[in-house]
Amino acid sequence: MESPSRGGVFDEGTDARVLRFSESVRFDLRLFRHDIRGSQAHAKMLARQGLLTTQECQAICETLDEIGGELAAGSLPLKIELEDIHMHVEQALIDRLGDTGRKLHTARSRNDQVSTDTRMWIRDALDRTAELLLELQRAFLGRCEADRDVIVPAYTHLQRAQPVLAPHYWLAYIEKFQRDRQRIADCRKRVNQCSLGVAAVAGTTLPIDRQQTANALGFTGITRNSLDTSSDRDFVLESAFVLSVVATHLSGWAEEWILWSSAEFGFIQCPQAFCTGSSIMPQKVNPDVLELTRGKSARVIGNLQTLLVLVKGLPMAYNRDLQEDKEPIFDSFDTVHACLELAAPLVAGARLQRERIEASIEQGYLDATTLMEQMIRQGMPQRRAHHLVGAIVGEAMKRRVTLAELPLEAMQHHAPELDASIKECLGTRQAIKAFRSEGSTGPQQVDQQIAFWAKELQSDEATRAQ
Repeated sequence: MESPSRGGVFDEGTDARVLRFSESVRFDLRLFRHDIRGSQAHAKMLARQGLLTTQECQAICETLDEIGGELAAGSLPLKIELEDIHMHVEQALIDRLGDTGRKLHTARSRNDQVSTDTRMWIRDALDRTAELLLELQRAFLGRCEADRDVIVPAYTHLQRAQPVLAPHYWLAYIEKFQRDRQRIADCRKRVNQCSLGVAAVAGTTLPIDRQQTANALGFTGITRNSLDTSSDRDFVLESAFVLSVVATHLSGWAEEWILWSSAEFGFIQCPQAFCTGSSIMPQKVNPDVLELTRGKSARVIGNLQTLLVLVKGLPMAYNRDLQEDKEPIFDSFDTVHACLELAAPLVAGARLQRERIEASIEQGYLDATTLMEQMIRQGMPQRRAHHLVGAIVGEAMKRRVTLAELPLEAMQHHAPELDASIKECLGTRQAIKAFRSEGSTGPQQVDQQIAFWAKELQSDEATRAQ
């Protein structure tokens, strides 16, 4: 059986090796529901425009439902000579309806058909990504109340820097994933433009109504230029980029928790249901889910690179190279979804090692910057205060004591103007209380942020449920 796409100009059959080389149904099969839905909307538009009779449209739509059911059940045979899922659906329709089935492809090409199906699939996949990100944000928010009183060291250059409340850490991840959701929403606007009706490259001479089809399929508008639409895969590239950023954020979180769960840090204990053991070392509890999340980010970023290289030198308009866009974007969504589905329950089930954190929290002179700013409040220039605190920390290091334990006289040796009030900001708990800028780790500011996100995410959840 030759593909219906081979017109009468051919007088030779397709080489079997070419069939195997060019088929895509093994991976674009997942578009079948969107292809069925798009074809039904197209048929109804043709009927409204007088290009199909009401009876023909009804027969086509009902038969497409049957074909969709068979594809869902896996009972429709797949044949490489039919190349892709779109031709499988059309050939099944023709086999059952004859010339009526042959009329469905009026005023469309596989170029705009594939683009439309892919846009609908990506639109649904973006929505699922946003849902999973919301679940992860809610998991981090849930930790904020449980860990409200825990202080952890914040790091720069992987060196202890300043103390922060644990909820401040969790809120930071909520912010990152919120930006991801915003990017998804913005990307979705450009995905959600209907390609159907631009036909192969120049449009059609037939009296179709593209806006009707777009409305029926839930698109917010139609693409404006047939040449551009035929070649455009920006919506695939942008989706792949958004997923790469999500994967990068997940990888950074995974890396941090891998470190935190090590004996050297001992800050967090991951739920055992999300860890694995060693084949030879019986004591091991390995954070494999986190490691795989970190590792799988490489696939997602690599897929973006693949897609950029795929389209970088293509001439206007459609070229068969674009068939190769499906596997990378499908894989990126599959990979990110798999990571996100595990991330939320892992976050919710982890447990901070409070005693271990508390035992080491005074190490690293986390209150040094607070001491410097206290000097600034008392009128000292920042650069002088910075220099003096460095000298005071050096003194404390020599004596192997914390800043709070360092005698006032030792501080006054470097800065005679200091009085006993300077000691009030020392120690991590006192340092935490001193923070007051918006967005900081001060208890009041953190409480405000928790309240903000509780309201924000509840609102998002309600919107999603509508």
